[in-house]
Amino acid sequence: MVRANGAVSLRELARVVQTSEVTVRRDVRALEAEGLLDRRHGGAVLPGGFTRESGFPQKSHLATAEKTAIADLAASFVEEGEAVVVGAGTTTQELARRLARVPGLTVVTNSLLVAQALAHANRVEVVMTGGTLRGSNYALVGSGAEQSLQGLRVTRAFLSGSGLTAERGLSTSNMLSASVDRALVQAAAEVVVLADHSKLGTDTMFQTVPTDVITRLVTDEPPAHHERAATELQALADQGVQIAVAGPGAGSGSGGTAGPGGGDSVPPGHRPRRDVAPLPGQRRNHPPAPGGPQLRAAAAVGDPAPGRVADLRRR
Repeated sequence: MVRANGAVSLRELARVVQTSEVTVRRDVRALEAEGLLDRRHGGAVLPGGFTRESGFPQKSHLATAEKTAIADLAASFVEEGEAVVVGAGTTTQELARRLARVPGLTVVTNSLLVAQALAHANRVEVVMTGGTLRGSNYALVGSGAEQSLQGLRVTRAFLSGSGLTAERGLSTSNMLSASVDRALVQAAAEVVVLADHSKLGTDTMFQTVPTDVITRLVTDEPPAHHERAATELQALADQGVQIAVAGPGAGSGSGGTAGPGGGDSVPPGHRPRRDVAPLPGQRRNHPPAPGGPQLRAAAAVGDPAPGRVADLRRR
């Protein structure tokens, strides 16, 4: 199934072989040890980062709870009346569903799924790029998409991808998608990457956004056993990327960040704090304002220390 589809969820595997997810998880771990596949949160993919891209149906079943929490937190950074660009992906599609509630918003996108999520939103204007439709992720790519973005300027860009490392930044396994994402980045004063912890430390073929161009990463808390993700998260923070960590309750309207063991929740209907965000165009390496957010190390990295992963918990 992994060879045929590029990725598969544990739930789907358990359904097909008519056994429990616990059994499937154990077997997937054994197959990973033999080098036959790579585990991802909630599923498995082809081994190695430099393989063909999974299709949308497969991606949509991976890390769904994490994507929901990330989208909730990312939407809290968008203000009424802004103009933003939103790239293609399952996580950005979740973000678009939440942006439908922001009045006066203008969203530029090359994703049919993002546009569809916003199609019936009141007081939200959707601007689509031109280009050639790429059926695997319902995105417009090619020179038409890139040319339609020339001369555009917006507050921030929200992008996802196949992998994220401190060394190379955001990457994807498709050349055409990478080229359009780079054009989206050129149009924005601030770049926000949405990536769940399973993508941290994964490097794929085509670089889209170098680390020094990423303003903020919105992610979820890596599990205690996921040392690679925690290490990569700290390395990104050390290079000046602001880290916004979605808390366990963010997917149900809570939001915010969580340290080890969870974080403070926000009452339903309230947005998580946004005071770690720089003003549009503000560059990294500026010290936080007095009385600003406290800083902490990522899970499994070390004790709290200045210059490390931002803790967005409400105080």
